[in-house]
Formats: sequence, C-alpha cells, structure tokens
Amino acid sequence: MTTTERGRAAEQLAADYLTAQGYQVLDRNWRNRWCELDIVARRAAAIHFVEVKYRATTRYGSAVEYVSRDKILRLRRAALAWNQAHGYHGAYQIDVITVEGELAAPDIAYLPNVISD
Repeated sequence: MTTTERGRAAEQLAADYLTAQGYQVLDRNWRNRWCELDIVARRAAAIHFVEVKYRATTRYGSAVEYVSRDKILRLRRAALAWNQAHGYHGAYQIDVITVEGELAAPDIAYLPNVISD
C-alpha cells in the first residue's frame, strides 16, 4: 500500500467515525488553488472542518504532534475559503482526527474545536 493509499484509508476511517457520531459529511478532499480540507462535515448548526493525521507508529511522535501552529493557520484560511465558495456565514470550527497504528485496527482520537470562529 502506498503512502497516498494509506492516507486515503485513514481519511475513510475518519469519515466513517464522524458518520457514526451523527455528522453529515459534506465534502472530502475539498481544494482550491491555495489550500485543501480533508473533511467538511455538518453537525447540528455548525460546520466542522476536519484535518486527518495518520501515523503508523509513534516512534517519531504522535499524529497530533504533526499539527503545527502553521498548519492550524492554513486550516483556518482553507475554512474561510470554503465558507466563501459556498456562501456559508454560520458557525464553524476546526477539528482534528488522529489515526494511529495499523489501519486494520487503528486508534482513532477526535480533537474538537482546535480553533473556532
């Protein structure tokens, strides 16, 4: 399995997790010329922009450690771009889902509201 295939599999696990928690997945791998969002989902009255991080092993750090301050700022810009592209003016938040370990039996952690508006 290639790195891209493992990343897509981790994103699918994250989307399945969100769906099981009552979220409606609106977009996957949404991108424009400058940015990308892994998952865009809705729950209740808010939109959730979800960054998915996968690590097969924590030998070099956990998946959440790979979400830097710069990455969070890029996610915020991407969220604003999605909002503008879709004419959305309501509440939103940026979340992170980490997927660690073997994809057949991963450890999934949901970190809500990393940054909100």
